[in-house]
Amino acid sequence: MSGLLALLDDVAAIAKVAAASVDDVIGQAAKAGSKAAGAVIDDAAVTPKYVSGFHPARELPIVWQIARGSLKNKLIFLLPIGLLLNEFLPFLITPLLMLGGAYLCFEGAEKIVHIFSPHHVDADQPADLIQDPTHLEKQKVSGAIKTDFILSAEIMTIALAEIPDGSIWMEAATLAVVAIGITVMVYGSVALIVKADDVGLMMANEGRFSLTRAIGLGIVKAMPSLLKVLMTVGTAAMLWVGGSIVIHGLKELGVAAPYDTIHHLAEGLAHAVGTAEGFMMWLGTAAMDGVAGLALGLILIPLVTRIIEPVWAMIRGKKATAAGH
Repeated sequence: MSGLLALLDDVAAIAKVAAASVDDVIGQAAKAGSKAAGAVIDDAAVTPKYVSGFHPARELPIVWQIARGSLKNKLIFLLPIGLLLNEFLPFLITPLLMLGGAYLCFEGAEKIVHIFSPHHVDADQPADLIQDPTHLEKQKVSGAIKTDFILSAEIMTIALAEIPDGSIWMEAATLAVVAIGITVMVYGSVALIVKADDVGLMMANEGRFSLTRAIGLGIVKAMPSLLKVLMTVGTAAMLWVGGSIVIHGLKELGVAAPYDTIHHLAEGLAHAVGTAEGFMMWLGTAAMDGVAGLALGLILIPLVTRIIEPVWAMIRGKKATAAGH
């Protein structure tokens, strides 16, 4: 009997330790996830543009495909890679993040150039859908998952940096909670945004009260403008996050001049305004990071389109020819 009671005491002690570990993981995940808020906002703002223009019946399946790809990015690729780099090659994390940030700057700048190009064609126009909707959907999902990979890498790295030193299993569990929680939050929000017009249409057509119908009609009318705003915010956020990653990375590598200049200018702006100094300093920093990101992206456009992409296409062509033989 005493042996059984001792065993029950041991089980209870193990359960308490397990419960405490779960609490620690959740607490650390919440703290780490909050530090990645900028990249999370970027992710949520960028994604709706990949769904815009498709038939309503395809919107949620597309969001699900992107969300599934995002989870795969975080859990299968980025989580183990982040842990291994942090453990064995921590000096590579900053350069890799800067490479990802440069890609975001390139993509954001490219979108702005396309908008102002005289031959600009809206990628979401119905003609594209009529020509080959299946191919366009695959292309959009692939592009969204590729962009998500960069943003997810930033989120996971920021989260990893905020986790207190401990066992690799605790770090892995915390990162997994961050990955799942942020993915659910981001793509749940995206699903609500892209289906809001359908909900509004249903309210406008089937609402029992005039107020309900009026609200539904207002939602329907507001959604196109909201989606355009989100696309604009998404592009701006790409440049902001990308520029910020590169500038902070340069500081980590010993080139602090860009970071210090932006910091001092933002500090001066905040003091000049005199009210809400914390917010004004953040706003000034984000704006200057975005301008720096745009400048870097504009520099990268000819480098990527005239050198990197042709060389990559040539390499792929040679590989395809070799495989054919």
